Amino acid sequence: MNKLGRALLATTALGAATVAYAAGIERRHWTLRTATVPVLSPGAKPIRVLHISDLHMTPNQVSKQRWVAALADLNPDLVVNTGDNLAHKDAVPGVLRALGPLLDKPGLFVFGSNDYYAPRLKNPVRYLLPSSKTKRIHGVTLPWRDLRAGMIERGWEDMTHVRRTITVNGQNIFVAGVDDPHLKRDRYVDIAGTPDPNAALRLGITHSPEPRVLDPFAADGYDFVMAGHTHGGQLRVPFYGALVTNCELDRGRARGVSRWGSHMWMNVSAGMGTSPYAPVRFCCPPEASLLTLVPRPVTPGQGETRGSDSELART
Repeated sequence: MNKLGRALLATTALGAATVAYAAGIERRHWTLRTATVPVLSPGAKPIRVLHISDLHMTPNQVSKQRWVAALADLNPDLVVNTGDNLAHKDAVPGVLRALGPLLDKPGLFVFGSNDYYAPRLKNPVRYLLPSSKTKRIHGVTLPWRDLRAGMIERGWEDMTHVRRTITVNGQNIFVAGVDDPHLKRDRYVDIAGTPDPNAALRLGITHSPEPRVLDPFAADGYDFVMAGHTHGGQLRVPFYGALVTNCELDRGRARGVSRWGSHMWMNVSAGMGTSPYAPVRFCCPPEASLLTLVPRPVTPGQGETRGSDSELART
């Protein structure tokens, strides 16, 4: 075999091994990401928030269901679910089994596109195109109302176009959420306005972290926004990061905690699932996030500050 033949053979073998790893190993490598975020009012007690997103559950994903259920052992003060729970018309029981022990905790949720509509087989090249260049074609309608009823029955609150004050760990949190911006179902005007300035935290929730939604949250004075949708890029290249975000958010914020504007923080979850038609992850394992929210630092003589990038600790 000549040098070219050996090179082609080696390249083919490497590509096959990479696909096998991405499809068979990494997409089931359940991971807990942790971070400490300075977003509470001075003097507030820390709040532990478990962020779950993008389960994309199908009925036979037993290991995912068990891992999610075991997250209740972390004993979070609050659980936030930012949507895309479903990937199959018969997946509601599996999602409720996964969330079961967590439904005993205070919880908030909004829905994403794959709660409303099933995924469809499509050319994978479309995923690499800017979201503004692709046309959305809906799959069959999914039983999102059944999922909503199951979560509400256990005490979780649907934050879709709602503003509300809740009590967590003995402290008031002002929360507002929007419907899925990816489907252009968001109506920020329904929740617009200054949040309670006396709350320990002003929290925004959305499925897709579209700048057109993040900007008004920041302008209204929210401290923290939680989102999902991006899958962290799903396919990440070492030393480069996410190839795409599947929305208008820049690639550098495809997962994890970052700043938005001068004072607001946000966490974008890389999520725990994939479309059944693109069951691969590379350099981006499925994740849930345990976020410890702590008070913003106060500089003596200068009043309250909103923190800086160097004050964020991540593990």
